[in-house]
Amino acid sequence: MNDTIKLLRNHRSFRKYKKGIEIPEEQLDAIIRAAQAAPSWINGQHYSIIAIKDQERKNKMAELCGNQPYIAECSVFLCFVADFHRVKVASEMHGKSFQIAGEADLLMVAATDIGLCMQNALTAAESLDYGTICIGGLRRDITATSEFLDLPEFVMPVVGLCVGVPDVEAPVKPRLPKEAVYFEETYQTDVKLLLETYDQEIIPFSKREGFVSYTERLAKFYDKPYYSNLTEQIKERGFLGGK
Repeated sequence: MNDTIKLLRNHRSFRKYKKGIEIPEEQLDAIIRAAQAAPSWINGQHYSIIAIKDQERKNKMAELCGNQPYIAECSVFLCFVADFHRVKVASEMHGKSFQIAGEADLLMVAATDIGLCMQNALTAAESLDYGTICIGGLRRDITATSEFLDLPEFVMPVVGLCVGVPDVEAPVKPRLPKEAVYFEETYQTDVKLLLETYDQEIIPFSKREGFVSYTERLAKFYDKPYYSNLTEQIKERGFLGGK
């Protein structure tokens, strides 16, 4: 393995950070520029990144994301938002119609662009010895979070990233067996035995979840919608046949 692969395979999520530590501007700039280097569909770069540094605003963001204290503790909280505002401006610049209403594919485009972009940011931050954790709670209340971030129409919060100096060590959690996620030529559905094996392997690492197995946790998680009224809130932002 080279150093890059070692770094990627050593990824851990940190949920406790040393407070009051600022990331030097040149390092934050390097993280953001690394994020921007990620590939995107048609080079559209359908995302924007909003950094939350102010302590009071981090406190509020922690509340909006479901009272997650590590958002308030980290040095900077990066909000990755799906951004089609620039597409709207570009369309107006060239006298073209802005075809977005009802296009579900645009959510996939933005989500993919954001995923690639955020992974670059995460890896860059970890290469500088910072800890990170991805925050899906940014979607808990899309309307309130959009107002807090002053997002225009056709821009929507998708995921956040805590970046800071870890205040606690974290283990590298084992992943699913390669055979459960990697197939050649065609998809393989016979994964039950692999899941049962992984269940036993992951339990010692699931203290935060109550020492439950992987499959039990997934089953409970998807037993009912996690975020209520999410589709309606997405439409309010101008997506899925909204405005």
